[in-house]
Amino acid sequence: MRDQRERILDMLEAIERIERQAAKGRRAFEQDELIQVWIVHWLQIVGEAAAKLGRDFHEAHPSVPWSKVVAMRNVLVHDYFGIDLEEVWQVVGRDLQSLERQLRILAAELEAGR
Repeated sequence: MRDQRERILDMLEAIERIERQAAKGRRAFEQDELIQVWIVHWLQIVGEAAAKLGRDFHEAHPSVPWSKVVAMRNVLVHDYFGIDLEEVWQVVGRDLQSLERQLRILAAELEAGR
């Protein structure tokens, strides 16, 4: 079973993978279905890892918008034919860097507490 630190690192790895494809730009995202699927998949991983951390962990670390991360995962998984690619791109551009910074701080805190 993966521990909390490993799950945070999973989230960071997924974000790095998303950023590599997002760096190709919005036009590439809009025109390339493989990039779209790639980004959606790794956003699902981010949300799944966040959900697996559990409510107690979320409450102990309220600076991270856990409910939004998990909610995004739920939309991507359960409403797969209704995914709004514009919203996906907005999340990547608007929220991902902030989430990454928060997770890096959290990973460092967890490492220090080992």
